[in-house]
Amino acid sequence: MSGHSKWATIKRKKASIDAARGVEFAKFSREIMVATKLGGPDLSANFRLRTAVDKAKAAGLPKDNIKRAIEKASGSANSENFEEMTYEGYGPGGVAVFIEALTDNRNRTAGDIRSYFNKNLGNLGETGCVGWMFKQEGVITIKKDGINQDELLEKALEAGATDFSEEEGEYRISTEPTELQAVSEALQAAGYELASYEVTRNAENTIEITDENDAKHLLRLMDSIENHDDVQNVYSNFDMDSDLYEKASEWIN
Repeated sequence: MSGHSKWATIKRKKASIDAARGVEFAKFSREIMVATKLGGPDLSANFRLRTAVDKAKAAGLPKDNIKRAIEKASGSANSENFEEMTYEGYGPGGVAVFIEALTDNRNRTAGDIRSYFNKNLGNLGETGCVGWMFKQEGVITIKKDGINQDELLEKALEAGATDFSEEEGEYRISTEPTELQAVSEALQAAGYELASYEVTRNAENTIEITDENDAKHLLRLMDSIENHDDVQNVYSNFDMDSDLYEKASEWIN
């Protein structure tokens, strides 16, 4: 099991649905507010906001919550100012961890993140220490049902996609980060319904974790970071045997 996607799977298993949803909803609302402030409330003219809203809807964020977040960010009296920050460090076994956050208090957030690393056999590093290990790319997914693969591939490449792969139940289309909007809109114009589209980060290489103590502390580190209110995304480059993964996850429950 490797990195971010597998971590998301174990997180869903171990967290209570209601608690996890509350944290997740707050993060979606924060991203919607930041996107609105940066590009305005018009979804048709603000791709970042449209992306944030679509992700929030897919996760079940109520329409009223979305509306309130946009209205709050659009209001002249709104005093909340979130700053985009990244944090980088090394977890147990030399695993690289890259964190994206939206915070209104960078000292508080940095202090919290540092304490998570210190308590779990890791250390928060300097900016740039691991960022180079993660390639940023746009990713679009489309459900396989009723889709002609050859036609989709042709449309995606014509629109500017850089890679195309087939995963369980869906097609995965990769783009340069700057081309995500163009490729997404071209596919939608061609009649395709996008399951998801976002800019993400993928590890260039992975580190295998075999020590049980490292595994336990690594999963607890990831869990702590993921559940911090200011953290939007966490990326890592670990590989772990499925049996060890399950055993370690039981320890942090």
